[in-house]
Amino acid sequence: MSRRTSFIAVLLLVAGGAWAVRPAGVSSEMFKAAEQFLSKLTPEQRAVASIPFENENRTHWHYIPRSRRGIPLKALSPEQRKLADKWVASGLSSEGYAKVTHIRGLESVLYELENHNSMRDPDNYSLTAFGAPSENGTWGWRFEGHHVSLNFTLRGGDIVSVSPLFFGANPAIVPSGNQAGFRALPEEELMGRELLKSFQGNSRDKVLINVNAPADIITGASRKAEPGPPVGIAYRDMSKVQEAELEGIIRLYASRLRSELAESEIQKVRQAGLAKVYFAWAGGSEPGQPHYYRIQGPTFLVEYDNTQNNANHIHSVWRSLQNDFGYDALRAHYDTSPHHQHAGH
Repeated sequence: MSRRTSFIAVLLLVAGGAWAVRPAGVSSEMFKAAEQFLSKLTPEQRAVASIPFENENRTHWHYIPRSRRGIPLKALSPEQRKLADKWVASGLSSEGYAKVTHIRGLESVLYELENHNSMRDPDNYSLTAFGAPSENGTWGWRFEGHHVSLNFTLRGGDIVSVSPLFFGANPAIVPSGNQAGFRALPEEELMGRELLKSFQGNSRDKVLINVNAPADIITGASRKAEPGPPVGIAYRDMSKVQEAELEGIIRLYASRLRSELAESEIQKVRQAGLAKVYFAWAGGSEPGQPHYYRIQGPTFLVEYDNTQNNANHIHSVWRSLQNDFGYDALRAHYDTSPHHQHAGH
């Protein structure tokens, strides 16, 4: 099934107060890709790649270069690598998969820029299965390394969570070498700045929440996103052109996911009310100046920050305010499960 499959096939379900998605074949494709990959690992490799679903490491995510649970790409054979790529692609659009590839490629750029720093390795990205992948059970998976964190949670054939979904880029614009000028995440910066510049007078005063940008995204690698009350200017107070531009940025972030999952996330945003979505900016408005923006609605949060390395280092994330790692859907399931209700009796 193509990663570009039309969202016409999407069937949205409300499960326990949280949106779940069961487009034809998506969760099944994800399961089969995971099963295929794990079946080709040695027993020793499989033990490294698989962790119990209840293990707290499932929500211990990050986007810095560090050691991680799971099996790194550099430990895989060529055949295993192809299956790993297929698994990663099962959750992403072609554009999202290309961005992941470009972000990983920047590790080679940093390796050269930092005098062969051994920490910079495009193969130091790990795949992890949480629980046993199955068609109808509860399980999850993560693909993660420097500036990439993909987190998916499944239950009963539903994909109940697709976040946190983090993409970063260092350098944001490659300064030298044979890739000079290359940008892994150009639209994230350009579209945000274009929307900012459309505001004037009192509206701009509302949007600009601070003349200084924070040093990183506010929520960092927290297990639960708690950004505080929304700030900036609301969608309902924007012009039609500005509304369209804001929707375009939201779609940009959602479209990192394969189309069925992206449309599910956008439907959740609309269901909760676009009028309640806020856009805020901090820092400078010109290229090269440290800057930050936030898009926050009742159910979701987008954060973007470009302040480090002389404002040439991007962090960006899509989060669910209630349902990162499937918290909301799984809580509803356990609260209503007869087995859970009678546990201990």
